[in-house]
Amino acid sequence: MGFQRMARGALTLMVLLGVSGCASWFADDLPDPAVHLVKVEVVRAKLLEQKFVLHFRIDNPNDSDLTVRGLEYRVHLAGLLLTEGEHEHWITVGPKRSAFYKVPVRTNLWPQVKEVVKLLKNPNQQIPYRLQGEMETGLFIAHYVHLERNGVIIPAELIPE
Repeated sequence: MGFQRMARGALTLMVLLGVSGCASWFADDLPDPAVHLVKVEVVRAKLLEQKFVLHFRIDNPNDSDLTVRGLEYRVHLAGLLLTEGEHEHWITVGPKRSAFYKVPVRTNLWPQVKEVVKLLKNPNQQIPYRLQGEMETGLFIAHYVHLERNGVIIPAELIPE
């Protein structure tokens, strides 16, 4: 009976040590990629529906490929929620490289039209924006990169001539 207890204890110890070793196989101290909202392209603007393409630049600071699976996002424009959603599209960003990730967006700004008109009154005035979300990366095991960016846009730069 003492031998069985000792064998069971040794087996339990080996399993626990093995599991902790497996956990270290997947944990890494690599820096997270940087994500920047570089352009908001107006595709179509109707009264009840607006279509945009959000252009993100993803910078991979690491020495290995970065697989991007998708992006969950929320974009606020001067405190107003412009859009939110998820976009699942896989791309690979090479080591020490950058790639562009385009996210098509549809929204309805009609409920906030008064606030939007106030923001656009002077098209050369900067409007602050805030990007929040998560980017899902990883080929086999998902890793989530938290996104939090602030910046400004100038509406006149978005309006085609």
